[in-house]
Amino acid sequence: MSVQRSTIIFAWILLLPAVLYVTVIVAYPLVDTFILSFTDASLKKTTNWVGWVNYDKIFNETFAEVIFRTFVWTFFSVSIKMIIGVFGATMLNAAVPGRALFRLLTMPPWIVPMAIGIFMWGWMYNGQFGMISGVLQNWGIIDGPIAFLARGSTAFWATIVTDVWIGVPLVTLYMLAAMQAIPQDLYEAAWTDGAGRFYRFRRITLPLLVPSLITMSMLSLIATFNSFDIIWILTQGGPNGETTTMIIDTYRTAIGSKKYGEGAARAVLICIFLSIFCFAYFRVTSRLSAGEQK
Repeated sequence: MSVQRSTIIFAWILLLPAVLYVTVIVAYPLVDTFILSFTDASLKKTTNWVGWVNYDKIFNETFAEVIFRTFVWTFFSVSIKMIIGVFGATMLNAAVPGRALFRLLTMPPWIVPMAIGIFMWGWMYNGQFGMISGVLQNWGIIDGPIAFLARGSTAFWATIVTDVWIGVPLVTLYMLAAMQAIPQDLYEAAWTDGAGRFYRFRRITLPLLVPSLITMSMLSLIATFNSFDIIWILTQGGPNGETTTMIIDTYRTAIGSKKYGEGAARAVLICIFLSIFCFAYFRVTSRLSAGEQK
């Protein structure tokens, strides 16, 4: 056996555990869900092949609103998290007294169990004893209590605020690590040439952060698009479906209504949307990154 062939065989042996993991944990459930989406699977004993019927059912006006709402919710949540995260990382990276304490204070939203943090925000949004409504009344901004989660317009933004609060610490720490990996010689050379702080940030920090921004944005995008806990604990998709996203609708259909075939079709659609969006996102950001490097 040649050395090259033995090397290839050894490489495949090393890859085998990862291949098995991806096959069992990812590939098989994905294929099974895709097949299930073409059936009328439910609690009944018999399962029949129905073709594209489940997909025809979900392409209606109501689900179109759910799709649009999901993209709006994801866009604002991810954008705000990235802006606050980069700004917070910039502040934490500055040479100011108490910097270690500031870094420590960014951790609680990430350390606190998600369910507990969401319940805490639910109490704060309460119109009768919630802190937010009480503070606004004391300041004279509102005349009476506001039940933020009982109104469609305020409930939608309340879930976004909660998601941002939970996600910002991770973005901040990730971007802070990326900033500290930038060679200090670049800043010293720019400072010697008379470059101001904003100019150094725009011409040195941001271009070198592009790869990290792309990675963090994509991770945040996938997590936010598939976010279930926040909306379900706060509103369960209400009021009147104003906070129902695709993942909530999929859960209600598959688990709540026991329509597994229709729920599988919605899950496949989520996978398709994420795949298309991720591909387009990578193409656009890679071109922007190449332009910055030039």
